[in-house]
Amino acid sequence: MTVLAFLSLAIWVYLLLFHGRFWQAGPVLSLANPKSLPTIAIVVPARNEAPVIEQSLASLLAQDYPGPFHVYLVDDNSDDRTGDLARGLGHSKLTVLTGTSRPPGWSGKLWAVRQGVEKAAEADAILLTDADVIHDPPHLRTLVAHMDRCRLDMVSEMVALACESRAERALVPAFVLFFQLLYPFAWVNDGLKSTAAAAGGTILIRTAALNRIGGIDALKGALIDDVALAAAVKKGGMIWLGHACMARSVRPYPDVIDIWKMITRTAFVQLRYSASLLVLTTLAMILVWLVPPIAALSGHGAARWYGATAWLMLACSYIPTLHRFGRLWIWAPALPIVALFYLAATIASAVNHYTGRGVAWKGRAYQGQEG
Repeated sequence: MTVLAFLSLAIWVYLLLFHGRFWQAGPVLSLANPKSLPTIAIVVPARNEAPVIEQSLASLLAQDYPGPFHVYLVDDNSDDRTGDLARGLGHSKLTVLTGTSRPPGWSGKLWAVRQGVEKAAEADAILLTDADVIHDPPHLRTLVAHMDRCRLDMVSEMVALACESRAERALVPAFVLFFQLLYPFAWVNDGLKSTAAAAGGTILIRTAALNRIGGIDALKGALIDDVALAAAVKKGGMIWLGHACMARSVRPYPDVIDIWKMITRTAFVQLRYSASLLVLTTLAMILVWLVPPIAALSGHGAARWYGATAWLMLACSYIPTLHRFGRLWIWAPALPIVALFYLAATIASAVNHYTGRGVAWKGRAYQGQEG
């Protein structure tokens, strides 16, 4: 126990001091106006989004971007009224496309995105966003301004996630922290680092950069498509990832089971369907998140002090994220319990894969490999 507690403490010293300041609450874009006004195409893939599609599209059509922009909604074979509701808006800046059947080798969402991007080929840049995201009026111009000012090929933001239900308040903030731990934003935004990531809720990409990597076709089988896109773009250009203060998801996760399904959908994909990576991840999560409280509560002597110190450090790393979600710092020491939930969901994701249930997205299952 003493050795394990010491290793855990050493890991937390490294994470807090040398791991890209993953625990910070930023970066966040400030309201800005672009100096140039490129033509923007906004592509929204949508499958069975009837409850939110009108609100989402209305927010996009209300953007106060002073340059030319157009919204392309791709109705991906919805069996609710998604397409009809979108067409009912009757806006001159909105085109509703009826998605065609997915060819072999494509993930469903990316095939929908590809159809929208094909229609937007003449635009200077493309904003990829999800159908459940609401954008404040200045959001588009602020994204364009940052891309222009910093000469970026791609700008992405993790939109504010819903945090209203008890399940969301308990589990969603940790989801953001774990994402930042996997992909420290400071490293993503550093051109000298290989770390690349994006958040699918908001991705503004130059059309020239998308063409340079081979277009959406180059990603056609990717299930973690936003990270795959960021990695491809960063190989020859600069990208930026931050937190959104002008965009938010309205997709609710009312119960714990809803968040469980969200995690199990892609957790094993993140591990590239590798059993060995699953074992290593499990051991690492136990060492990083579970050993500190176990050592602090049941250890003796040095083991107890090492564990307590590591527990304090991991709790402190969580406070900025809790603050972002309006949660009290007092919940920070409970992070190991939340980590145990995520670990169990990751193992369940692997079980789903090996039992043939695969990855599901909007009622559609995929068995293929990523990439």
